[in-house]
Amino acid sequence: MYICYLDESGTPEHGSNTDHFVLAGLAIPAELWKQKDGQVDAIKAKYNVLDHEIHTAWIVRDYPEQRQIPDFEILDWVARRRAVLGVRALNLSRPRSNSKQRELLKNYAKTDDYVHLTHAERINLVKELAGLIGSWNDVRLFADAHAKKHLARIDHFSFAFEQVVTRFNTFLTVTHGPTGMLVQDNNQTVAHRLTRTMRDYHRKGTAWGNIGKVIETPMFVDSALTSMVQLADLCAYAIRRFLEKNERELFDLVATRIDRKNGDWVGIRHYTGKYECRCEMCNAHGRR
Repeated sequence: MYICYLDESGTPEHGSNTDHFVLAGLAIPAELWKQKDGQVDAIKAKYNVLDHEIHTAWIVRDYPEQRQIPDFEILDWVARRRAVLGVRALNLSRPRSNSKQRELLKNYAKTDDYVHLTHAERINLVKELAGLIGSWNDVRLFADAHAKKHLARIDHFSFAFEQVVTRFNTFLTVTHGPTGMLVQDNNQTVAHRLTRTMRDYHRKGTAWGNIGKVIETPMFVDSALTSMVQLADLCAYAIRRFLEKNERELFDLVATRIDRKNGDWVGIRHYTGKYECRCEMCNAHGRR
């Protein structure tokens, strides 16, 4: 059996700070899950984040508090953390509007687990994990990335979900492989809808055919406790940043795992509607 772990990057709302919505699925042979999970843990332990979630978008951003601390790089992890939390406490004590205070609290909560690492160390952490994904020859990456401006008034998550499920099922069918199942971050806003949608797929199929290889409805898990969902998040982030900012470093590492047929990247799609796109992803997909 293959377990396909799903996570997204970018917000589904129009007018937000992301141009694309990306849903990625990282399919792993179930019998090798424990071995691969141990490899992920070894990298996380190296950076003292073993028991913390890897949320790539929050890890790689700049933490301005670190620049305010003299000789931050030469401090040990305990001293770094103590110093950053001190600066943050001071920042939170300053008067500001309620909305800005809520935003600051959110930023601090999302990055709290990584403040002991310099920016360079955080980048290296993510690169090591991306390189690990790229080294797994028995793993396949599926994804749907679409430019939101070309799709008005649709459910972006469901739109991408149908694509990923179909491509995962096709991979299992073409390779005469075993069955597969889906594991998704427990997003309460989409859990009920995806369960109902998957039941409809089993009854009627998707727009591209029956789903004969993917069993049951998605299992929903806490991404903070499931490393493979965190790696799916990394893949989705790498794809989105490649499309929006032409950032290649992470994308080139994980792209080696995109499902292929006769050289074409059949496991991934960049949707731009009726507008022609000549990006590398579209060319490699065979949309020339």
